[in-house]
Amino acid sequence: MTTSIDDLRFFQVVASSQTLTAAARELQCSLPVVSKRLSALERRLDAHLVHRGTRRLTLTSEGELFATRLEEILDRVRELEDVVGHRSGELRGSIVVQATLGLGRAHVAPLLGEFTARHPRVSVRLRTSALPLRPHRHEFDLAVHVGTPPDSSLRMRRLAKNRRVPCAAPSYVDRHGMPERIEDLAGHDCIVLRESEGDFALWRFGDARNPRQVRVRGRLSSNDGDTVTGWALQGHGVIMRSEWQVRPHLESGTLIRVLPDVPTPPADIHALRADDTHVPRRVSELIKYLAARLPDRIAGRRYGE
Repeated sequence: MTTSIDDLRFFQVVASSQTLTAAARELQCSLPVVSKRLSALERRLDAHLVHRGTRRLTLTSEGELFATRLEEILDRVRELEDVVGHRSGELRGSIVVQATLGLGRAHVAPLLGEFTARHPRVSVRLRTSALPLRPHRHEFDLAVHVGTPPDSSLRMRRLAKNRRVPCAAPSYVDRHGMPERIEDLAGHDCIVLRESEGDFALWRFGDARNPRQVRVRGRLSSNDGDTVTGWALQGHGVIMRSEWQVRPHLESGTLIRVLPDVPTPPADIHALRADDTHVPRRVSELIKYLAARLPDRIAGRRYGE
């Protein structure tokens, strides 16, 4: 029995997942079904593809090779689908999109819904994660990323302007006072959005010509941005969050800007894709759609106002 395109797509999901349980969730089936199908694929190939018995899914050298080569095949399939769709004038095919949890839920997911409603032959799989992008794993056709891209080899297009700003609830400022200098933050209870290991975080200020930074600590930290913002709203400390996320709270007064006269560096929202020679038209059209709609959406305006 030969390996089918469906088998390749199945293993692509497995190879890009943290665990087999996560792969089962992505494939919308049970863990035993995924394990059984993976074992059948390994028997057919006469090769061991995945190390079992580890907390994180890791590929064998044969699995890494298979995952890399199948990407080339699936890219050709996508290119063929795009050529056929272009001849008919209709977008078709699948797109894998990755986004951060907060932005993905609040804005990317609704816009993807709108896009697929306009293009019924296009299917989109959205993956939201608090983990850093791993471009070398070929996990996405398009990633929506906030801040500096993690890999300089990725092509990018700015979708919307953004910067991170420090803020706190009025109740916190009433109790602890308003910081007057960047260095004062080191003595405040700062709520950290934890994106890496360590007991402190670096908050950056200034611009490219005059960069400044301060180490901050706090009793509360999380890798979930909504949780961090919620703690700040309850008056537990100072946060450094994207302007798109806290703008409604700043406008309503439930949060106030800390160090309002001190600039912060840009953390613009970008569309990222691999530096491939061929970009499917459905992907390029989705990037155009996000660039047209996202700025108004995060600013709270209706499209075209």
